[in-house]
This record gives sequence, C-alpha cells and structure tokens, in this order.
Amino acid sequence: MKTTQASSEARVVSRTRDAVGESPVWDARAQALYWVDIEGRHVRRLDWASGQQQTWNTPERVGCIALADDGIVVAAMETGVYALRLGEPPAVEATRLAAITHPMPNMRFNDGRCDASGRFWISTMCMDMSLAAPVGAWYCLDERGLSPAHCEGLVTPNGLAFSPDDRMMYFSDSHPSVQKIWAFEFDLAQGRIGAGREFLDMTHLPGRPDGAAVDSEGCYWICGNDAGVVLRVDPHGEVLSSVAVPVAKPSMCAFGGPRLDTLFVTSICPNGVSAGLCGAVFAIDVGVTGRPEPRFTRFPSAGA
Repeated sequence: MKTTQASSEARVVSRTRDAVGESPVWDARAQALYWVDIEGRHVRRLDWASGQQQTWNTPERVGCIALADDGIVVAAMETGVYALRLGEPPAVEATRLAAITHPMPNMRFNDGRCDASGRFWISTMCMDMSLAAPVGAWYCLDERGLSPAHCEGLVTPNGLAFSPDDRMMYFSDSHPSVQKIWAFEFDLAQGRIGAGREFLDMTHLPGRPDGAAVDSEGCYWICGNDAGVVLRVDPHGEVLSSVAVPVAKPSMCAFGGPRLDTLFVTSICPNGVSAGLCGAVFAIDVGVTGRPEPRFTRFPSAGA
C-alpha cells in the first residue's frame, strides 16, 4: 500500500472542535460545507469564501444530514427524521418528517446520505457500543415515508456511498467485532437493494471502517477510525493508497471545494475529551475529484 501524493497536508478548516464530528456535506450551490457534532447536538456550516462558521443547536443528537432546497437541512436524529429550518444561530425550527420505533432503547440514527434520485438512506445503531447489539439497519426516506428496515442485524452501520453509475451501494459495519465493508447491487429507479458481497475486511488493516465517499473514478474512500488514515479502495476491493490525518479518529469524509477536489474529513475526540486537533474538520487536496452530493427531494406525502 502506497501513500497518496497529496498536493498539501491535511489542514484544519473548522473554527471549533466537535465531540463527535460527522456527516460532512458540501453545498456546491452556496460553496459551503455543512457537518454535525452528534454529541454536541450541533449542525455547523462553513462558508468557503469568507471562512465564516455558524452553529445551530438541535433538539436531539443528529447522526447525519442531507441538504434540500429552500435552505432546509434534513436531519436524522434519535426519534425520527426532521426538516430543520436554520434561523439566526443558534435557533432551529424543526418539523418531523418521519418517526421511528427502534427495536430497543437508547438508539439513534447514524450514517446516511442521499442517492441520485433524492431519497435519504439512513442507518440506526444502539448508542451503547459496549453491548455490541446487532439491532442496526438501513432505512430509506422518500415520498412514501420511512421504509421498513433493510439489511438488518448490523451493530454500527456506516460508510454509505454509491458508485458513479448508481448501480452499487457500499456500506460498512464499524463496530470492533465486525469491521467489514459490503457492496450491494442497487436499483436507483426503484430504490431497491439487491444481492450483496463482502467488499473489504478491515480487521487486518489500519483502523475501523467509518464514514466514506466515492470519487469520480469509482474508488471508495473510507476513514480508518482509530488509525488516523483515510484509505482509497478500488471497485474490486483493493486498497490503493492511504492519506494520513493528524488525529487518531477520522470519522467521515466528503469531496467538496470549488473544483470538488478537496477531501473534507471530520473527526472525533476520544472519550469526548478535547485535546490537540481532535474534533477538527480537515481539508486535504488528494489529486482526484468527487461528485456533487445529491439533494433530498423526495419529501413524504401528507399522511405517509
């Protein structure tokens, strides 16, 4: 495994530190980066041109977000999925789009992103990872409401990304007892998950597979949580390269910047204790471009 020749080292772009930074989403229209601090119960926004950062408070832990039109941020939280209208920071107006009944207490939504058709795919997990409870699953939010569970029996589902041709759906289970990534056939028109296979077993590689992104060449970028790296993996599951991040726990990555050639990486403070650069958001010029992040457009119908 070689080291990617990046044009610059990982540089800090956030003005704050997150307890559990996650879900970076680049807004290509506004040239701004959004992300969340799960445990801090924050949504954050960084304007790329000015460097101005804003923070909004959420009523629950927010695992992941997607952008919609009219300035709405769609947030998958603890008890359901909400449309957030961001007011003067830190004020938020939250409208519930869909509720969820978890199979056990102390659960929340975790990783997620939109497919190219504007559906929001989101996962759930038990917040007490010491239980290693296989109660997590994937769900889909569209005009029909929140779907039944897909791919059940996961502990900490993570790493969702779609191939450039939208025919493959990748996701991981980042729990220490699993540490695997799968590739599933995906029907974009119908929003259906097909046959799956193991894509990469990371038990013998640096870090646990956390959040991910796919570049324009079809390679899968996965954060190696606990190892301070982001791995680039080709569509056949071969690790091509590794990019170092100056913290132990990178959590999720996303492509953005004016040319979509910047890899943004959020991070976690171990045990919630801020020290050094942990909890910062980093930007790395990796020499390859990503793809624009789809917006959420499939709002549930009334009564769905």
